[in-house]
Amino acid sequence: MVQSVGPSEPIQNDSVDEQKSRAHRSPLQLSVRRFLKNKLAIVGLVILLLVVFMAVFAPLLTPHDPKAHNLLLVEQSPSSEHILGTDGSGRDNFSRLLYGARISLVVGFSAMLFTLAIGLVTGALAGYYGGVVDNIIMRFADLVLALPFLVLALTIIALLEKVTIGIFVTVIAITSWPTLTRIVRGTFLSLREQEFVLGARAIGASDVRIIFRHFIPNAIGPIIVNATLMMATMIIIESALSFIGFGIPQPTPTWGNMISEAQSIRILRYHPEAWIPPGLAILVTVLAINFIGDGLRDAFDPKSDSR
Repeated sequence: MVQSVGPSEPIQNDSVDEQKSRAHRSPLQLSVRRFLKNKLAIVGLVILLLVVFMAVFAPLLTPHDPKAHNLLLVEQSPSSEHILGTDGSGRDNFSRLLYGARISLVVGFSAMLFTLAIGLVTGALAGYYGGVVDNIIMRFADLVLALPFLVLALTIIALLEKVTIGIFVTVIAITSWPTLTRIVRGTFLSLREQEFVLGARAIGASDVRIIFRHFIPNAIGPIIVNATLMMATMIIIESALSFIGFGIPQPTPTWGNMISEAQSIRILRYHPEAWIPPGLAILVTVLAINFIGDGLRDAFDPKSDSR
């Protein structure tokens, strides 16, 4: 009895070739390859780059000053001169939308970096040294987590005479770091007893070298993923605080400020161009960043190749 082996051989050969190809790729190359296979992540990246482009080149895309008042043009409907109309102070809504993207992105990115720095340092110290250091840091983190975030942030902002972007970013960071600290601590605890760490200690490597050379590179995946998703959260926080009047003060344009100015029934009914665009901008930007975060999570997960 003759067995047919024709159709199966190319598949086996392709599988072997694919395995050989993977063996010659670095972990970073494999991560990039997995990320590029995620269509939603690519869409999110394109959208985010488009938003960044419009924010950076806002002066070239609109001739109007987003802070310039003109009482003769109060609450104008969309026209060829003002494609999204004007607000209650006669300022061009389209220019405020583009310049507002700058503030929202800068606040989101800066607050993410500041929170990442605090969470990485505290989580690394707690996870690496353990014992008393771990107890002190984690009990302080529990204390911050026990306080309602909104109440804590509003209390700090209310005590300040003037809120600048730097102060606003600092307030968000010092009230948001415990979550990332717990993630970094848990990752470091799982790595602390690994053989390569014990080997590094045996040859006399310093604690700083072990943390930066062995721990952080092995924990970079969860850190990057959580940092990306954190940026989306920071943009929502900025918009929410600006909406209730505790964010970046006027006349600086932000998406939250634009929505806050449209709280009257008259604006909601007869001037949707004043609040729908900034609302959609927040929604689309946050969704894009979340798509990128999901793509990065799959990219740094080797098991995603088998799914």
